[in-house]
Amino acid sequence: MNPAHIDLFRAVIRHGGMTRAAEALGIGQPHVSRAVAQLEADLGFPLFVRGHGSALPTKEGEAFSREVERTYAGLDQLRQAGRQIREIGTGLLRVACQPSLASRFVPRAIRRLGLASPGVRVSLHVPGPDTIWSWTSTGQCDIGLVRPRSGYAGVECESFLTVDAVCALPRRHALARKRTIAVSDLVGVPLIAGAPGVFQRAIEESFAQAGIEPRFVLMAQYTAARCGLVSEGLGLAIVDPLPARELTGLPIVLRPFQPRLPIETMLIRPGGRPPDSLAARFIDLLKAERDAVTSASTDYR
Repeated sequence: MNPAHIDLFRAVIRHGGMTRAAEALGIGQPHVSRAVAQLEADLGFPLFVRGHGSALPTKEGEAFSREVERTYAGLDQLRQAGRQIREIGTGLLRVACQPSLASRFVPRAIRRLGLASPGVRVSLHVPGPDTIWSWTSTGQCDIGLVRPRSGYAGVECESFLTVDAVCALPRRHALARKRTIAVSDLVGVPLIAGAPGVFQRAIEESFAQAGIEPRFVLMAQYTAARCGLVSEGLGLAIVDPLPARELTGLPIVLRPFQPRLPIETMLIRPGGRPPDSLAARFIDLLKAERDAVTSASTDYR
């Protein structure tokens, strides 16, 4: 059977006549008549009682019409399923990110995803970097934003965002008048260290290359905690500017630090297959947030 003939048969039933169906579809009535006749020939039984102005279906035509409607109901269900997959994906979108992006950056992208695709479900996790790499390599995470690591197989990765470290100071500190804080400005100044890792090692190496012994008096793992200690006058800290800029309620200022200490974030996802449509849309939104961040003013308060 020709599917186009079935469509025309359904139109005749719905509109109550071949002429009315032809007018509704914008085609000639003879075309509809020929299609119905061919369908009757294919089926081997008449669908309509001939000789009536309106489309009076035979009992066989009524029975066939019911089956056609069941089929179209199934097609509508398939269309709805396809639309749902297109709009909200195949299930839960699992995202893991480092703490510096967890309070504002990633939530803004999730909000925009929800506005574009109502009903979408996202699970956001903020574990350590090695856990993010491990989850992504084993497929437990769809998208990760994380510091660089090596030694993980089965992961597609790309450089996502690089920002330069800044120095956080109390607002009334003598060094706050300077536009840039050089490592040489921090001789003998109490400092707050970050947790052991790549970034803290880079800070210590910048002092070593300048022949200066840093005076670390406290240690805090996260930028928010280090800035909180700075605000209490307990020392200065070299930090990631993204989370530090969000701490607008603290009496601190941020100044560019020299030498330049780049902080890189990678975007990672499971390897071996392209991201599904929902993950791809979310990656686009993350990149839009990144572009907004990098194009924003670099003035520091």
